[in-house]
Amino acid sequence: MTLVCRTGDHNDHDVYGRLCPCRDLLDLIANKWSTLVIGVLEDGPQRFGAVQRRLEGVTPKVLTATLKRLEAGGLIDRMVFAAVPPHVEYSLTSLGETLVDPLAALRAWAEQHLDDVAVPHAT
Repeated sequence: MTLVCRTGDHNDHDVYGRLCPCRDLLDLIANKWSTLVIGVLEDGPQRFGAVQRRLEGVTPKVLTATLKRLEAGGLIDRMVFAAVPPHVEYSLTSLGETLVDPLAALRAWAEQHLDDVAVPHAT
């Protein structure tokens, strides 16, 4: 499906096109950790440590990079509170909230069909 670009920055949006910037957006939102971070933030603002504890197996480095990418993309907000020590919370933006239902459906599909799909395990 090809859509006309609203900004006029390029001719059209076609995720199958080699140069379509939609691919970068898909890379951002379809990334395993991005999908899971958005799921964690569905319930409201969370501190870094709370997000990390919920996402078993994510390293601080990967989580930091994921949060920065989502923030740069306008999908999450980072709020710094003046406290000692400083305290930071992450929350979904209104744009990020539009991803909640589609990504929840994707996570649910993965859980429901895990036994039906031959998934190669990372070594």
